[in-house]
Amino acid sequence: MINERQRDFSSSQLESSAMLEYGMIVDAARVLEGVTRVTPLLESELLNRRLGFRFLVKAECLQRTGSFKIRGAYVKIASLSKKERAAGVVAFSSGNHAQGVAAAAAEMNVPSTIVMPQDAPAVKLRNTAQYGAKVITYDRVTGDRAKIARDVAEQTGATLIAPYDDYVLMAGQGTVALEIVDQLAKLKTSADALVCPVGGGGLIAGIATAMAELSPATTICAAEPEHFDDTRRSLIAGERVGNGPGYSSICDSIVTQIPGEKTFSINQKLISHGYEASEADVIFAMRLLADEMKIVAEPGGAAAVAAVLRHREMWSGKTVVAVVSGGNVDLSAWREFLS
Repeated sequence: MINERQRDFSSSQLESSAMLEYGMIVDAARVLEGVTRVTPLLESELLNRRLGFRFLVKAECLQRTGSFKIRGAYVKIASLSKKERAAGVVAFSSGNHAQGVAAAAAEMNVPSTIVMPQDAPAVKLRNTAQYGAKVITYDRVTGDRAKIARDVAEQTGATLIAPYDDYVLMAGQGTVALEIVDQLAKLKTSADALVCPVGGGGLIAGIATAMAELSPATTICAAEPEHFDDTRRSLIAGERVGNGPGYSSICDSIVTQIPGEKTFSINQKLISHGYEASEADVIFAMRLLADEMKIVAEPGGAAAVAAVLRHREMWSGKTVVAVVSGGNVDLSAWREFLS
């Protein structure tokens, strides 16, 4: 059952959803109380000594469903009207958004349909179905996941839950930053830089919006896989630029063709730098997270750590936070990456 705080969000914030505001993130945090976990901010003293700077990791891989995605999905579904919730929701995703939407919908007794590539990691396909969603698979090469999802929405009246290009959804993702700032304050410090994995840009847009209010001196940086650095190149070009054809990446959770329109309008103003990380960098970061912090990170989730380590000379004497955005990786694949 949807509760009073969720109804309050629906009635007071939908009119504000023509843009993303800090107040929406605060309201989203209220909606998420008792629903999502306050994930830990971790560090290793020995690692800090070796690196020459203080390095903290926000472990969103330990969030419910294994990634940050449930934050935005829950807030978005909570913002829907009773009639809209009764008609259900539909989403397309390679896995993390799928699980976030499926779990959030199940929490509110809302029917969900998720369109996923047939070659998505088995753990993501399995978990999405176990959360109660109807899973429709498609061929990643020949299929059009957005069209399939739109067709479902048109046929059933379901609401399409966008993976990133939605201001209400971004508000939910921005609650990560509220936790980071609070956790840093308890450690009696602040961040000189915050580095975040970027696919479509919803997580970093929410985080950057909150940090601009709470910690404006913190530099916000994007981390992307090599050959899929569309946000980095778009920031340089001053307009959205897509990725070229012919490449693939182990970082499936953050591979997008071009930044979102809404997310880029925010990120263009608030992100200072974009960094790319090679697959070797990502695998090194996954191994370090396992060795130093006992964290299992999926490749895309480790991209920010990979970028920080690749450019470690830049952070000497500073305090840097990296977001590990997800940990949904088949253990057999994880072991193979790290072998």
